[in-house]
Amino acid sequence: MKTFGAYRRVGIVLPAVIATVVAVVGIAWARGPLDPATVKLPAMTPALNLGKLNYDVKCASCHGLNAAGTDKGPTFLHRVYHPGHHDDGAFYLAPKRGVRAHHWPYGDMPPVPGVTDAQIEKIVLYVRALQRENGIY
Repeated sequence: MKTFGAYRRVGIVLPAVIATVVAVVGIAWARGPLDPATVKLPAMTPALNLGKLNYDVKCASCHGLNAAGTDKGPTFLHRVYHPGHHDDGAFYLAPKRGVRAHHWPYGDMPPVPGVTDAQIEKIVLYVRALQRENGIY
């Protein structure tokens, strides 16, 4: 009978833990996009300028100026996009293949038409520099 009691406690505790995690994640995304003017910009180099130009053309319409997010896509200045959780490979695959919604309430991300690996390389460099400057990296 002790075993049944343990399962019963798990049956009570586990849903509470899951509900707490869902609430915390929901609160994190509920704050909405950041104000792009409050984003700390890195010291821009020629490579980062090229990354920013590519980002502005291929990504900013959904992910916002300075990666601050919009009502169409999440900010990349959130801990969920830290390289330990979303490595650079994820940033290469997402625009090429699209992504099913899993960390955000915006729906699925479609592939980005015409984006090249060279553009993505520069975009990743720029996004990672923004993340470092804003304490995410």
